[in-house]
Amino acid sequence: MGQQPPVQFFLYPNKLVEEVFQSTSEGIMITDHKLNILLVNAAFEKVTGYTQEEVRERTPRILQSGKQDAIFYSNMWKDLKSKGSWQGEIWNKRKNGEIYPEILTIKRITNTEGKVTNYFGIFSDISRKKVVEKELKELMITDSLTKTINRNSFYNLLDNIISTSTSNSCKHAILFIDLDRFKQINETLGNEIGDLLLIHIANRINSIVSRNDLFARYGGDEFLLAITNIEHQIDAAHIARDINTLLNKPFHINGNEIYITSSIGISFYPQDGIEVETLIQKADKAMYFAKQNGRSQYAFYFDELKTDSKRILLLESELRKAIQQKAFVIHYQPKVSLNTQQIIGVEALVRWTNDKLGVVSPAEFIPYAEDTGLIIPLSEVILEKVCIDMVDWRSKGIQDLPVSINIAALHFQQDDFMERINAIIMKYNCSPYQLELELTERTVMQDSETVVTKLIKLKRMGFKISIDDFGTGYSSLSYLNRFPLNYLKVDSSFIQQMTDLQDKQAIVEAIILMAHRLQIKVIAEGAETKDQVKLLKEMGCDIIQGYYFSKPIPSTELLDFLELWEIHKQERNL
Repeated sequence: MGQQPPVQFFLYPNKLVEEVFQSTSEGIMITDHKLNILLVNAAFEKVTGYTQEEVRERTPRILQSGKQDAIFYSNMWKDLKSKGSWQGEIWNKRKNGEIYPEILTIKRITNTEGKVTNYFGIFSDISRKKVVEKELKELMITDSLTKTINRNSFYNLLDNIISTSTSNSCKHAILFIDLDRFKQINETLGNEIGDLLLIHIANRINSIVSRNDLFARYGGDEFLLAITNIEHQIDAAHIARDINTLLNKPFHINGNEIYITSSIGISFYPQDGIEVETLIQKADKAMYFAKQNGRSQYAFYFDELKTDSKRILLLESELRKAIQQKAFVIHYQPKVSLNTQQIIGVEALVRWTNDKLGVVSPAEFIPYAEDTGLIIPLSEVILEKVCIDMVDWRSKGIQDLPVSINIAALHFQQDDFMERINAIIMKYNCSPYQLELELTERTVMQDSETVVTKLIKLKRMGFKISIDDFGTGYSSLSYLNRFPLNYLKVDSSFIQQMTDLQDKQAIVEAIILMAHRLQIKVIAEGAETKDQVKLLKEMGCDIIQGYYFSKPIPSTELLDFLELWEIHKQERNL
């Protein structure tokens, strides 16, 4: 078949060309070779506020905002001269003086002799996009209800402070503040009063926070305070006492006089740890100790709050044996599409029962496996067991049920990670196209260039990629766009609180909007109630996973669940 000849526009009526020129939503400007404006379209007039008569014979300098320097324009002209075109983001100024951002493409037009005869520019006003990006960024770093920083920002800022604390003499205190019986207030007076109370509490505590300290809402009715460069531990105790004194005074909200107290746990850097997570966990344990011993008080972390050391020794030896013997079982939790109302996959979750330790929670043995490096062989045992189950499902007529598997950061970072998991899959004749790899935000944000390369290779092999526990780590919009992701999995802490707390709902809604703009589907993890599922459906969430549909179940029960799904679906009244 021969090559089609180029379109000859002079064959079409001028009226048609003019109609297209004036109807497009992008602004268009055409100049002569000296940059004198010859023609603009209706979209140009709408965006800039200038009419064609006002700009004709003038140069594009009439739109300059002053936000770009001479180097910017020098580089632009270098591209125009060498490549014949330039594209980028630029700030221009409307007739009314308002500065606005736009995406601009400029091209030069030459005659048969190669001489420049004209330039034309096509642009789109991206003001609204910038506003949405700013709002999303604020939602990701700020608690939308109390206007304090959120726990992700707290984590990052404190991590930076610790990383610059080069001297052993630097001491910091972390206060974990939990409101006593807040749930009762919420249930008695309603969520609106509860939200207003949280705002008032945050404002009171903020009134005594120093400029160099960090104060954040950790989630729900919990707050974090980092006191930096503290001289004496007793100073932290004084601040904890001041907070309780402040909160002991009544709050007057919408005609209600409300009394509330707090329990506060305190840990110290570097005495109790040198990592943010460790310090928060230890302050959390101290807070529970304070709560168990009467509430409305504070407590320091002490070693006896640690897990029994004898159990740790036993856990290590038994975990090593269990990995060698592959003594784990896999449970599967279904994932349901809100659009088709069908089960579109399952997540594989490991379970372990030991003769000496009893039923061991994954929350206990998984972190220990990560700390000791045992997570690598454990993860490969889990993958192998999943493959064995998939082979069994095939023999029973279930051919294409996708399975998602959690991938630990240490495992993913191994140089031979792809070769090792591929060897297991090939051994059981399973397909990567049936597997989804779940990685945490913190895993993908480390050494991003290497991570991007590895993720692209995994995607080409057929694996689907998802970010797990989204909203609890470091994610930024610019980073997400670089990763070849299929799914974002919203952390269950947001889902379980979003019907009670407006800020959680706002964050979930923002995540869904952001993900869809990046062509990424959203999975809501931890949905337990009909109200949560209904709200997620209204927000446009794609997939639900949680106890509302099913708890994690063994493979044999999963097969029965799949067979009876139509009945289960009707019971849930989807």
